[in-house]
Amino acid sequence: MKFEDYPAAAPPPQGANPCDQCALRRLDAFLPCSEEELRTIQSFRVGARRVEGGAAIVEEHRRSPQLFTLYSGWAFRFKTLSDGRRQILSFLLPGDFIGLQDEFADGQTHGVEAITDVTLCAFSRDRLWGLFHAQPKLGYDITWLAAREEKLVDDNLVSAGRRNAGERVAMLLMHLYRRADRVGMVRDGWIEFPFNQQHIADALGLSLVHTNKTLRRLQRLGLYKIDDGWLRIMEPHALETLGDYFERPMRPTPLI
Repeated sequence: MKFEDYPAAAPPPQGANPCDQCALRRLDAFLPCSEEELRTIQSFRVGARRVEGGAAIVEEHRRSPQLFTLYSGWAFRFKTLSDGRRQILSFLLPGDFIGLQDEFADGQTHGVEAITDVTLCAFSRDRLWGLFHAQPKLGYDITWLAAREEKLVDDNLVSAGRRNAGERVAMLLMHLYRRADRVGMVRDGWIEFPFNQQHIADALGLSLVHTNKTLRRLQRLGLYKIDDGWLRIMEPHALETLGDYFERPMRPTPLI
């Protein structure tokens, strides 16, 4: 299986009214917004940024002057201990809002790293309160996005605390597949899967050896396939049952 023509990270639109041409806003995954709200978002926006895979979007120990919306590609939020051990807190897909946690915390709470080449829309952190004041509904939307991110972390905590290794991997594969499907990243039943086993181990709190054995076991059972950086779910119901993962249909979310 090969998709030679998988597109590179798409740049956000430019010009006088870039939000009008935003490809993400045409997806059913995101709530519509009024023209006035769109103009407010554009006034909050300070440009676009491209980051290569493996590079930092937000430095873990530095306060970023900007907030971001991931426009294309994959990234993740993480924290590291003093000895270098890393915990991946959440994986980020197009449409996710990045950097808000530091606004309400003492000190820098996390870093963000690109897995693939990514593009982002950048917003000035200093203008955040002005956006809340000008458009209270957008302020509510941003608060909602923060609460949604907290729910994802809650789900990860349940996995790390109560699911066994097979259940953790099953839950993660289904969750990533469903989120990618929601933003139009499925191609003939496959999604781009740029993660190595260390990413999965760091997200699930497993050793690298245990992660490897668990992935191979579930693949031998015919529950999924990974081929040349692409993932296909072969038995979604079986994976959902194993991971105790029965999410309702994902509701449309705000897009900043």
